[in-house]
Amino acid sequence: MDRFSRVFTVFKKNYTLVPLEIFGSDPYKTLVSTLMSARTNDSTTLAAASRLFKKAPSLKSLRSLKEDEISKLIYPVGFYKTKAKHIAKLARMINIVPKTREALVKLPGVGRKTANLVLNRAFKIPAIAVDTHVHRIANLLGWVKTKTPEETERELNKILPKKYWPETNRLFVSIGRKFPSKRKLEDFLTNNKLISKLQ
Repeated sequence: MDRFSRVFTVFKKNYTLVPLEIFGSDPYKTLVSTLMSARTNDSTTLAAASRLFKKAPSLKSLRSLKEDEISKLIYPVGFYKTKAKHIAKLARMINIVPKTREALVKLPGVGRKTANLVLNRAFKIPAIAVDTHVHRIANLLGWVKTKTPEETERELNKILPKKYWPETNRLFVSIGRKFPSKRKLEDFLTNNKLISKLQ
């Protein structure tokens, strides 16, 4: 068993569902809920997304909502006014959710992480979505020595076999949330023989 498969095996055994995954197969709902989730906890995002999608179950119906309506529906997600502006604007820009990172990152409020999550979850296109959890854990495991999530994404693209890409964010986010402090995370990784105490 190689160093990667050992980690993924252990992480799968300790996995807890990430709430926003319920929108996984719907590109529109995945895009909008992921955009809303930045700097907001999952339970708040999930409640806000559910309210929005009840009123606007598709991009077409979203287009008919005014920005202030969207704002009221998604409150209290972080930066809800800015996110409402982005959501209203992207609804006018596209009829269907694009299937490439290049096209996705051109949409308002969509960065690489959101684009990669949409590709992964909604379209099953392998991509590594790197957030703070993936960045922190990949460094603790000694897979990379990087200072930013962007650097981590570049390095993981080079070393991590493609078959692991779709599950990386889902599993690492789940583990990162379960063991939020550095000490708890190190203890978990050490107890499962994924790192040595000397690392």
